[in-house]
Amino acid sequence: MALFLLLLLVAVVLGIIGVAVEGLGFLLAIGIVVFAAAVISFTVLVSRRSRRRPVR
Repeated sequence: MALFLLLLLVAVVLGIIGVAVEGLGFLLAIGIVVFAAAVISFTVLVSRRSRRRPVR
């Protein structure tokens, strides 16, 4: 969970810098990629946790 929040924070910071500073639009693209990686890693983590619990 901490890794997800860290990646989310990095994505937001890179996105803000990419939008605010002219000529650094590539940081916005990197922020979007980091955000997508964070969401994918979080969904994989949640899906793995749900499979481990036995049905009662």
